[in-house]
Amino acid sequence: METLLTESVQNSLGHFMYHNAIFMCERLCAEFPSETNMQLLAGCYLHNQQAYAAYHLLKGTSMAQSRYLFALSCFHMGLLTEAETALCPPNEPTAEVPNGAAGHYLLGLIYRYTDRRNSSIQHFNQALLLDPLLWAAYEELCILGAAEEAAAVFGEASLLCIQKQHIDQGNQSQNLQASADDQNVASKNIVSDDISPRQSKHTHSNNLREISGNYNGAAAIQNLGGVSTNMSFYNTPSPMASQLSGVVPPPVCRNFQQNGTNASVAGADNSPRSTVNSTIQAPRRKFVDEGKLRKISGRLFSDSGPRRNSRLSGESTGNTNSNVSAASGNGTIHSSKYYGSSKLSSMTLRSMTSRKTQSWENHGEGTRNDISDDSRLNMTVSHPSGDARPLEQEGPGTSASGVNVSSTSILSGASDILSLFRILGEGYRLSCLYRCQDALDVYNKLPHKHYHTGWVLSQIGRAYFEMVDYQEADHAFGLARLASPYSLEGMDVYSTVLFHLKEDMKLSYLAQELVSTDRLAPQSWCAMGNCYSLQKDHETALKNFQRAVQLNPRFAYGHTLCGHEYVALEDFENAIKSYQSALRVDARHYNAWYGLGMIYLRQEKFEFSEHHFRMALGINPQSSVIMSYLGTALHALKKNEEALEVMELAIVADKKNPLPMYQKANILVSTESFDAALEVLEELKEHAPRESSVYALMGRIYKRRNMYDKAMLHFGVALDLKPSATDVATIKAAIEKLHVPDEMEDEL
Repeated sequence: METLLTESVQNSLGHFMYHNAIFMCERLCAEFPSETNMQLLAGCYLHNQQAYAAYHLLKGTSMAQSRYLFALSCFHMGLLTEAETALCPPNEPTAEVPNGAAGHYLLGLIYRYTDRRNSSIQHFNQALLLDPLLWAAYEELCILGAAEEAAAVFGEASLLCIQKQHIDQGNQSQNLQASADDQNVASKNIVSDDISPRQSKHTHSNNLREISGNYNGAAAIQNLGGVSTNMSFYNTPSPMASQLSGVVPPPVCRNFQQNGTNASVAGADNSPRSTVNSTIQAPRRKFVDEGKLRKISGRLFSDSGPRRNSRLSGESTGNTNSNVSAASGNGTIHSSKYYGSSKLSSMTLRSMTSRKTQSWENHGEGTRNDISDDSRLNMTVSHPSGDARPLEQEGPGTSASGVNVSSTSILSGASDILSLFRILGEGYRLSCLYRCQDALDVYNKLPHKHYHTGWVLSQIGRAYFEMVDYQEADHAFGLARLASPYSLEGMDVYSTVLFHLKEDMKLSYLAQELVSTDRLAPQSWCAMGNCYSLQKDHETALKNFQRAVQLNPRFAYGHTLCGHEYVALEDFENAIKSYQSALRVDARHYNAWYGLGMIYLRQEKFEFSEHHFRMALGINPQSSVIMSYLGTALHALKKNEEALEVMELAIVADKKNPLPMYQKANILVSTESFDAALEVLEELKEHAPRESSVYALMGRIYKRRNMYDKAMLHFGVALDLKPSATDVATIKAAIEKLHVPDEMEDEL
């Protein structure tokens, strides 16, 4: 009975019927109460997003797997201290972290969110040592700015580690199968000639149940996502084997073959290809009806007031933090809220628009074959005879030499995966270090089939966004939407790209599409907030951004956008709190450091402003905008020489950005270097011919040099370019005081 109930639970989990799995597992725990069965029930609760139920079920348990699941429940509930205690009991300082690589990864996340960066890095590195294919750990290291080069992480040592894991798994599988065969022989010997077939069957089932009571619950937990496997080469190492106390586990009931025949059928359920990834979420409850959405849409198009130039400043950048997800994600937006679930699958686009110059060109299929090719992932399965045979060679005629063939296939496939990870990992690492052009060059080395996937195209869009090339960013994100229409990866950044481009129609459409796709995703409400912000409805925009951080408190970009809206509403106190919340989530979120610097600059707290701009520049040393405002703060502190040096660096960093040239001219005017200032402004006119502030500053210079005719000419041109109301008043006041000596007039 226990075996049948366990199989039913596993089958329900494999088919994403979580409600049925919980019901059956509750019956299992009621009939056969044991900690391993409680682990299986806790796994069902976690699949069904009921972390609180798993928390109360496992509280006080002691087995390693129980501690891991309890820590995972605590992590989902935000109980990070309890989660850490479960993984590292203070009364057992020498205890190993449960569940191997997965346990170290979870512990790394806990340390990261409790601001213990060094410990976090240590555990992420340990997770990669135990499982070189744990991409999420390398992703976290990149976000922390502590990742080694991908070639070193996914190199020869990783291949040897995978080979060792494969050999160990194969030997373990053969030993388990041999033990199971011994059990079969023992069961047959019990059956005498005078016992009826029914009695024989009953005796055998009792033996099975007696053994499976100690094994099947643990085996089910080790493979919560679907069908149980005796040999899974890609499973995270787990200390569960040491907890079985030498009890010999039998094969899963439905795969049990008493005489070893029909081996191919037994192996089919154990192959990795039959394992289903349990990432589909349960239907979400609607909390905004369609009528309200139509009202929102109508409101977005009804307001056509004046638009501001950009989110951060005149030509500034936005946020590109990938912690955002989800779960990280791992890859969704790297959002740890969804830890434990994999990202939505990206659809390969077979016919795409050509890349920009080299970026958008088709580089062909590359030198490596697709890693998803079944012939490359030639996994082995365990047969009742104890042989490990490749899937393609299953059958009674396969010889023992099939083990060597399988190992070769596994190594070939692992080599291809690591080669792919070296490119993806290096591109992502460079992107997190804001070496965006280098990252784009690396991504261009990908095979065509991987380049045109939603995740890669989103990363390319982020890189162009950081380079302030919003047109190319829009193009890349548009291709990502075509490749993965229902993926939310990078959509928060895409909405900011459209905000900067003032594409109100496209932004409104994107926001409504995202909300209809997933109303409980922070990216959806981030896009909706950008819609209202573009329409100058900052209060409504703020409510949408607050909804985003309510859904995921670890969404750093959402906190930053809240801060931007508070600044627009001139609520600097709450803006500072929002930026600080973003930094508590991600200390390398340079946009929050920048936002704090801007607030202190406006409040004339120039020392604080300089500090925060330097912190932002230390994270993103390529940002021309941050350099420009750092130079402005230094100029306010009378550090003119250093300010000019910083402005020169800003001009070199982005020749298309007019801000540093204008600020450089201002600094030169303050030092009475009028000729040098006019030279800079003449060059600036070529880049920004319709910028009224340039002509107004030139008018001030000509007035200081008593060249009143030229001064009047430039003031007039500045007014013709329709500046803001504040600038209009300033220019008119300058015209009225044109013939007043400088020492008698106030500063313009």
